[in-house]
Amino acid sequence: MGADLLPFLSMVLVQVGYAGMNIISKLALDSGMNPFVMVAYRQIFATIIIIPFAYFLEWKTMPKITKHILFQIFISSILGATLNQCLYFVGLKYSTPTIACALNNLLPAITFVMALPFGYYNLLNMETVGIKRKSGQAKVLGTSLCVGGAMLMSFYKGSLINIGESSIHWRYAENIRQRNSSNEENTFLGPLLIVASCIAWAGWFIVQTKMSKAFSAPYTSSALMCFMASIQCLVIGAFEEQHIKEWSLASNIRVIASIYCGAIGSALAFCLMSWCIQKRGPLYVSMFSPLMLVIVAVASWALLDEKIYVGTAVGSALIVVGLYAVLWGKDKEMDQQTSIDEMSLGEGMESAYKGEMELPVYSK
Repeated sequence: MGADLLPFLSMVLVQVGYAGMNIISKLALDSGMNPFVMVAYRQIFATIIIIPFAYFLEWKTMPKITKHILFQIFISSILGATLNQCLYFVGLKYSTPTIACALNNLLPAITFVMALPFGYYNLLNMETVGIKRKSGQAKVLGTSLCVGGAMLMSFYKGSLINIGESSIHWRYAENIRQRNSSNEENTFLGPLLIVASCIAWAGWFIVQTKMSKAFSAPYTSSALMCFMASIQCLVIGAFEEQHIKEWSLASNIRVIASIYCGAIGSALAFCLMSWCIQKRGPLYVSMFSPLMLVIVAVASWALLDEKIYVGTAVGSALIVVGLYAVLWGKDKEMDQQTSIDEMSLGEGMESAYKGEMELPVYSK
């Protein structure tokens, strides 16, 4: 019972942490904090927090860091940290936490599509589309639903869904939004940037999967990735925001958001997800993604007075259904591949056994 409960609670904690990160980050952005400044601070705090884990858990056992590995970590830092997070937080600035979380569920479908032309199926345990099999049809259908849901959320708002008023509005959040009323939502630009961040994240997943085969030290690679991303984001932030006062963390919400994103959004989430992947596999971890959408939607309505529209609700539902269709197809495909591997292994052992029995006859 405990062996099943602990991974479940860990993944629920990760999704709650990510949900809190979206809401707190949105408040910091609404207060006027530059998203590039926030990302730079996130990478700095994440680096500081992950380094002790890398030192105490992997320093004596990690493989040799070659120039090729460093180059792959550099590419990973550009895709998975700098591009992904800069695009995501700028998109969050012009969007809402609910829309951002819903579009984040596009990641499995985008990874599936990107793996096709680059030929990374053997790395991702997806050898072929297999359109004649149910698993292949589910992945194609799920990808189509995810893309359709994302387009619906980007281009259609619809009428307001009247679900009543919350009686527990966060007065602090209301004051921030009133003081910074110029931060208007952009129905098209915000979702578009978040989708672009998912594309960058999918590219990181492909590079990371290949790199992990030769360098199995996730904490060390993450620490190096965050360190490289810190430099990249500081350079980008310096060009984007040249006023020193805008880098100040004197505001409570800004320092809380920066530390929270680095500690919870990067360091803690990575450690827990890495542990759960080892215990239950990547598919188990992916299936908890829609939970963040539910938590953020409820919390945003209750605390931030976020309005829910028909386009957001229907698009979110399509993305969640599509996500589970892709994951179901991937799960079935992996089961089929496991069965094939077991059959091949059995035939190989049988051939080897016969070869040993026939060897004396051959030697004569």
